[in-house]
Amino acid sequence: MNNGMLDWKILLASKSPRRRDLIRGLNLPVEIVQIPETDEFFPEDMDPLKVPVFLAKKKALEFQDSLKENEVLLTADTIVVCNNRIINKPKDRKDAIDMLRSLAGNSHTVITGVCLKLMNRETTFYSTTEVYFSHLSEEEIIYYVDQYKPYDKAGAYGIQEWIGYIGVEKIEGSFFNVMGLPLQRLYEELKKLE
Repeated sequence: MNNGMLDWKILLASKSPRRRDLIRGLNLPVEIVQIPETDEFFPEDMDPLKVPVFLAKKKALEFQDSLKENEVLLTADTIVVCNNRIINKPKDRKDAIDMLRSLAGNSHTVITGVCLKLMNRETTFYSTTEVYFSHLSEEEIIYYVDQYKPYDKAGAYGIQEWIGYIGVEKIEGSFFNVMGLPLQRLYEELKKLE
């Protein structure tokens, strides 16, 4: 395939192993760059749809003066919203169990915000996916948390893991968005950069 995107070098600034695997699936030139610790504070009254883009832009600020002409920096952030409450990553085992209890038998929205930063401009967007969980027993929740330790995942779960196999009844939207990167939309946005 020959397209203009191959002229870009994509710099993925992310600690997420899932994002790293996903971006490699696009078969584009990608370099993983270390991202410094960034506080994930956002204004309490911010619209949840704006929070992931706000956080993705905050991560991109760290690289503002170091981009070269043929580079595009990619940062992203994912949150879960259930019953109008933002659910981030769990602090510990108890928090993860509590999060999964609140998701079980409910639907929730996964929102991923993406920032594509070039030397002289940036593009941001977000993608939403509605996820419907079946009822989960306490034993299933505890088993998952103890076996998979989902402490680095928004909402305390990975859809591509055991809990997704047994608990997700259906989704509306991008599967890859739930994993942390809406690949189809990202591909379209990268094409627009030419």
